[in-house]
Amino acid sequence: MRADAIGIGWRQPHYAALMARQPALDFIEVHSENFFADGGATLQVLMGAREHYPVSLHGVGLSLGSAAGLDAWHLERLAQLVERIDPVLVSDHASFARVPVAGGAVVHANDLLPVAFNEASLAIMVSNVQQVQERLKRPIAVENLSAYLGWRLKSGDIAEPQFLMELCQRSGCELLLDVNNLMVNALNSGADEAGAIEQASRWIACIEPEQVAEIHLAGHANLGDIVIDDHGSRVSPAVWQLYEAALRHCGPVPTLIEWDTDIPALDVLLDEAAQAVARMRR
Repeated sequence: MRADAIGIGWRQPHYAALMARQPALDFIEVHSENFFADGGATLQVLMGAREHYPVSLHGVGLSLGSAAGLDAWHLERLAQLVERIDPVLVSDHASFARVPVAGGAVVHANDLLPVAFNEASLAIMVSNVQQVQERLKRPIAVENLSAYLGWRLKSGDIAEPQFLMELCQRSGCELLLDVNNLMVNALNSGADEAGAIEQASRWIACIEPEQVAEIHLAGHANLGDIVIDDHGSRVSPAVWQLYEAALRHCGPVPTLIEWDTDIPALDVLLDEAAQAVARMRR
């Protein structure tokens, strides 16, 4: 995939429109777990799209930071999907969801929960990422999280960008840089918009450009007492500004427009993609 590639997240309301119109996009991205079935119409739709566009697989369920280890069934379904689709990228999140409970069972929290940024968590995530990459026979990208709670800071904790760079170096994975998540976290820390841009820009300055495999852009909702990464609106001007800072630091990086709630007409996503193209060219 070209470094300046621009794509959109392909969701069910746009299945037919995308295939009928086949707009000029460099790639599309889908949620891996939606295509885990052995067959059926959904998988056939994706296979049809694969004939026209490179596909990126973005997951939410690997639970890469879980001390309970990986779900073998989930990893196997992902591996089979990767073999079918031959995606340009496979990604998931720097989070955990699987938790051991009494009696040896493991429950799934059905959420993306933040890990503590310390050596113990890093060792767990490195091991899990390496297991995924060995099964998939390819490196994956790991996304920085929008988090609404966190662990109490302790002596010896690692700053988040350093934690993710160490993860990349030790495991051989890459970083999926979600710019909107950085903005959401900065705003939820109490910063105003200008302060959030400055805080998130400092975060970006701490990462190694060669480790960044993809950038995600999306909208967020400011509910007054909390900002939610809902992927339900256009990219905000502040996030576009932060995206430009990321491009200055990293150079051109494949970029995706995400939109998962209150999904508008396809033309709205294509317009957002065009705005990313313009900024990339500048």
